[in-house]
Amino acid sequence: MTTTSRQTPDAADAPGRLQKPGRSPRPRIHRAWSVAAVTFVTIIGAASFRSLPGLLIDPLHTDFGWSRGTIGAAASVNLALYGLTAPFAAALMDRFGIRRVVAAALAIIALGSGLTVWMTAAWQLMLCWGLLVGLGTGSMAQAFAATVTNRWFTERRGLVTGILTAASASGQLIFLPLLSWIIETYDWRPAAVTVSLAALAVVPFVWLLLRDHPADLGLKPYGATEFVPKPAPVQGAARRTVRVLLSAVRTGPFWLLAGTFAICGASTNGLIQTHFVPAAHDHGMPITAAASLLAVIGVFDVVGTIASGWFTDRYDPRRLLAVYYALRGVSLLFLPMLMAPSVHPPMIFFIVFYGLDWVATVPPTIALCREHYGDDSAIVFGWVLASHQVGAAFVAFLGGLARDVFGAYDVVWYASGALCAAAALMALVIRRRPVSGGSLASVVPAPAPAA
Repeated sequence: MTTTSRQTPDAADAPGRLQKPGRSPRPRIHRAWSVAAVTFVTIIGAASFRSLPGLLIDPLHTDFGWSRGTIGAAASVNLALYGLTAPFAAALMDRFGIRRVVAAALAIIALGSGLTVWMTAAWQLMLCWGLLVGLGTGSMAQAFAATVTNRWFTERRGLVTGILTAASASGQLIFLPLLSWIIETYDWRPAAVTVSLAALAVVPFVWLLLRDHPADLGLKPYGATEFVPKPAPVQGAARRTVRVLLSAVRTGPFWLLAGTFAICGASTNGLIQTHFVPAAHDHGMPITAAASLLAVIGVFDVVGTIASGWFTDRYDPRRLLAVYYALRGVSLLFLPMLMAPSVHPPMIFFIVFYGLDWVATVPPTIALCREHYGDDSAIVFGWVLASHQVGAAFVAFLGGLARDVFGAYDVVWYASGALCAAAALMALVIRRRPVSGGSLASVVPAPAPAA
């Protein structure tokens, strides 16, 4: 009697799955792409939670009499927690798995957004939208995309990063016009309920279709030549996150990446996403028209981010960052001259231009984190993303304060343009030091022994 030996995980096959004896391999789409698709849908849902704050400034100011600075402060808490939660969420995904962390985050977001319909005081806005929604969205920040990419792909990482980053813009495209229409037609409360329901609707997709690691299905990562065993759960997620930060801050590239990404957040989430609609409304533009322009930014953001991922696979990411920030700064300097009661061609040109550049910075930033910090790159990028959101939080608050003090947003546009010029220079001085695998231990030199 003859026996057939079992295929081992190292067996080479086209899609990366173990082959059954006696069957010829059939071409099929690698499961990594379906995992990326589920991640894409999840991030689209998360975009609805980030689309609402900029639309609420004027309605909450009218409804409760709160100052724009107060409302901006709540948005700044949301943005800061979105960033500060990200590195811990990346470590929690290593400990408990991607599915559990993301599903719990969606439930927290649904709770926070749903509770806002009963708020009567500004501190409740801070609690619901600032704290709860900030913690939830932070757990599904771009560190989530980086974790999925690192685990499931060894090839096309730049492209996949660009696609997943573009998902946020796609969600903005879907939800901004819808939420602005709901606010103008009904009230801001139905819009908050819509966000809560959108969060709950994504949970089944995450729980049923998302998988933590290729090894769970007996697969190799896409493009890998060898089977990669699933690592054991990492104990002490919080300690590991802080330990990685303490090691990263001893390296120059971390400060440069964090500084440039802080300016990125200041000039996108903190500035345009939070204050563009009320600024355009100051000039007589209807809220729905201004929100539609932000949605158009989302259209071209998809194109720009995917293209940036493709470029990142082929060109020096430092030079890409320098170009992106320089062009963004120039466009912001022209924005005050483009504000008008109606949409005209120069404004459309700005929207298209800014959309192409919106989060094009993410793929090269993740690539540089991966080069310098190896296996710890997702957590390091989480901390870099924290700086992104801290920068966004400052401008979300200071932008509203500037509007209260000066009666206009012009000074905010000019200051942000100057910051982008500084970010372009910072990107050019980041050194290249490729690291294959490993962790920060292979990047940060050990202390010299005492004499």
